[in-house]
Amino acid sequence: MALPQRKQSATEARLAGLVLPAGGWSEPPRREALDRLAAMGLPDRRDEYWRFTRPDTLVQPEAPSARLMADDEAPLFGQTERLRIVFVDGVFDAAASDDLALEGVSIERLAETAGKDIHWARDLYGVLEARGQTPVQRPFAALNTAFASDGVLIHVTGRPSKPINLVYVHESETSDVILHHVVKVDAGGEATILENGPAAARFNKCMEVDIADTGKLHLVRAQGRDHDRRAATHVFARLGAESVFKSFTLSVNGVLTRNEVVVELTGDDAIAHVAGACVGDGDFHHDDTVFVTHDAVGCESRQVFKKVLRNGAVGVFQGKILVKPGAQKTDGYQISQSLLLDEDSQFLAKPELEIYADDVACSHGSTSGAIDETALFYLRSRGVPHTEATNLLTLAFLAEAVAEIEDADLAADIVARLEGWLARRS
Repeated sequence: MALPQRKQSATEARLAGLVLPAGGWSEPPRREALDRLAAMGLPDRRDEYWRFTRPDTLVQPEAPSARLMADDEAPLFGQTERLRIVFVDGVFDAAASDDLALEGVSIERLAETAGKDIHWARDLYGVLEARGQTPVQRPFAALNTAFASDGVLIHVTGRPSKPINLVYVHESETSDVILHHVVKVDAGGEATILENGPAAARFNKCMEVDIADTGKLHLVRAQGRDHDRRAATHVFARLGAESVFKSFTLSVNGVLTRNEVVVELTGDDAIAHVAGACVGDGDFHHDDTVFVTHDAVGCESRQVFKKVLRNGAVGVFQGKILVKPGAQKTDGYQISQSLLLDEDSQFLAKPELEIYADDVACSHGSTSGAIDETALFYLRSRGVPHTEATNLLTLAFLAEAVAEIEDADLAADIVARLEGWLARRS
């Protein structure tokens, strides 16, 4: 079917300023991704999975300007011993980064290896992204696979002694960045990846995660404070038998953020937890779109998303659990909730279950509400000031999502960031 003219024109205009990296093992999957993108076109508001979020500024040829915010907080994860990999407006900063050598894992850059003829990432780059295009098209992910300028290729062969921290620094008010990461976890391997920082005025990031049997990966993300930034991120994860994938994303500020997570549980007894917490004020639009496919026996999935919104902020959640035939003993849980601190804010939710097996336990729920007046009165009656009481109840509301972070120190860091956001807006 031919693309509508409006989509074809918008896609051609966006691609006109991009150059497809040529040569080496990455060229064939890049060209395949470009073909996928040409066939589907970039999204507009008429697309079903974009009807709650306007993609205009993500599609337009030039990145909208984004002001830089003063970095007046202590570095996130600063108390955690970690291996830092720093990108400044999408460009690797060797001086600010640590040595990429770490036991139990190999770390290389896409820009340095893509020109080679043979590399382990050849069997994964663009593969999970392509699988994730069905049944829902994800055009920005195809754009990313085709044109990503850099990224990291992480092969976890054992159990690294410390987390790998990808730090994204935003210095140019008009930076337009496309990064693509590939993570392969071998059988029995286990690693933690941390991501933080605003990255760019407009950021398109894709991470493909392949976890072998009994492997484990923990992903903790914190998207930066620069309010005018725009971001479209994708995580595609494929899980083998008895493997574990757990992710948590914190978003504070950002005029437009779209985070998509696509998970396939393909091995028996696999576990996938996807969680997020966001707090937004004013001109703030935050969209979590999640698709979890159960295609094996005895698997568990959890989706836990909490949003705190005020002064006209908008939150979106689109979450689906698909249970394929034969995926018996599935345990699927999905909850999306919003705390609206005024009458101007809005929460739009589209929870879905599609089940083709008969021995499953799946549930979903979505609610919106205001601060509990009874709880607020209780705290006020015991001398807690109104603002402090509201902040305490807000943190309690977000606690279920933060609890998905297994590492207590990392969870404490995230809570401190939330407390800082609330204090600045008290």
